[in-house]
Amino acid sequence: MQQSVEMDKSKKVSLIDLFVAVIFTCLICYSTSLLANEVIETETPLPASSIAPASSIAPASSIAPGSLTVFDSERQRHIPVELYLPPVTANCSSESQCKVAILSSGYGLLHTDYGFIANELQQSGYLVIAIRHELPGDPALSVTGDLYQTRAENWQRGAETLEFVHEYFKAAKELKNLIVAQFNFNDVTLIGHSNGGDISAWLANNQDEDNGYITRIITLDHRRVPLPRDENISVLSIRASDFPADQGVLPNKAEQTLLGHCVITIANAKHNDMSDYGPRWLKEAIQKIINTELNAQIKQANCD
Repeated sequence: MQQSVEMDKSKKVSLIDLFVAVIFTCLICYSTSLLANEVIETETPLPASSIAPASSIAPASSIAPGSLTVFDSERQRHIPVELYLPPVTANCSSESQCKVAILSSGYGLLHTDYGFIANELQQSGYLVIAIRHELPGDPALSVTGDLYQTRAENWQRGAETLEFVHEYFKAAKELKNLIVAQFNFNDVTLIGHSNGGDISAWLANNQDEDNGYITRIITLDHRRVPLPRDENISVLSIRASDFPADQGVLPNKAEQTLLGHCVITIANAKHNDMSDYGPRWLKEAIQKIINTELNAQIKQANCD
């Protein structure tokens, strides 16, 4: 009889464990579905002075970026960023500085949703700074009217954020004993997906000619803002296959040949898949194209 009671208790415990496991699994599935639907979570800003010291940022080999928030006092904006450091083998130093890439996400996605690109860049010896542009309280991105006109406010605000983050870290390099002193903020690659590409192109077209620091721009299927036609800025635009860019956004064949710029379309690629949520084959194709560009191996004949 005692043995029967113990067995009943054991069954009850097993049923309770099973129930808890089912509830836990449902919670995980729900959280994943929120991410898949691009829900932007509200986060509490860090103090304005909270720039993470180099020692607290995990090395690139651990694929663990450093999170911090920088404060733009003039615009009263707390700007979340992720730092991805290159591996030690890149041998970055103040005497031999490594390059910098600033990454901008598509509208509705987080700055942390492009790890596959950030990791490719960091393994190529870049410091990658991924920026969150859209903050609580910002106006929604316009979807009506002449989008080049109605979205200009968003692109200008984003360009100002890029400028601020660039100057923030450049000043930190000069004023503080931080690892950012090992990176060249006068040789910067801008990379952006969709609206993040529009923001990057907007800034590249309007940077100060006497103080230009943007040497390359890489866009993933941005569609609204014309790419710079500047021989001093290397241009690569990786295109999906489902939506065309607006007229004049991409360089034509003659301009590509004259300026050495490159436009590559990936067959069967979808605009909304160009992030960590996309299929593996597409992410690998994007990584390969970016890696080839960074190693200056793309030839004009391969830009079709």
